[in-house]
Amino acid sequence: MITDKKLISLLSMVDHTLLSITAQRSEYIKLCDDGMKYKTASVCIPASRVGDMYAYMGNELPICTVIGFPNGYSTAASKIFEAEDAIKNGAREIDTVINIGLLKEKRYKDILTELKDLKKACGENILKVIIETCLLTEEEKIAMCDIVSESGADFIKTSTGFSISGATKEDVILFKKHCAPHVRIKAAGGISSLEDAYEFVSLGAVRLGTSRIVKAVKEMETNNR
Repeated sequence: MITDKKLISLLSMVDHTLLSITAQRSEYIKLCDDGMKYKTASVCIPASRVGDMYAYMGNELPICTVIGFPNGYSTAASKIFEAEDAIKNGAREIDTVINIGLLKEKRYKDILTELKDLKKACGENILKVIIETCLLTEEEKIAMCDIVSESGADFIKTSTGFSISGATKEDVILFKKHCAPHVRIKAAGGISSLEDAYEFVSLGAVRLGTSRIVKAVKEMETNNR
């Protein structure tokens, strides 16, 4: 049993994630078991697995899922359908990818409208907005901080973990500087160690999308026996 309060706090910020396209049911079961055991913030899984894992866990642990993932260029209507369907199946947190092409065209109003409509579809459930920082200029990142702040979304998130790179400390610092106080920060992609995770949290992240933190804790437990 984990007794270190700092580590318990860190685990409570982890969206314990499995989004591999080859993952099978036994792997999702293991993910959920570990999430429940270590009391992570949620498990993050594909929408097609939400209903089954909700039946397995009930309300023991929130389920997060991804929509418009990983490229973000689905229609707004299809993203809304995905979100509503996932919530109906038991998801309580929705991570959506923005339409990056629209951002590069400076079609800010279109992105804002999509996010407002998605938040409306999510209701009281959490909406996190993935902006894929590795593909953006600083100007585009700041623009998205403003848009997410205005949209009513709950979180801004760095990355899908499926692009050319993941979260950086600099991006978390930028989010902290430019987002409204009500917007929380999720760092995801490439968070590989406890030390790395603690640093992201110290800079302002309150959620971490990763599969490696629970793995690191389990290895630490094994080594301490």
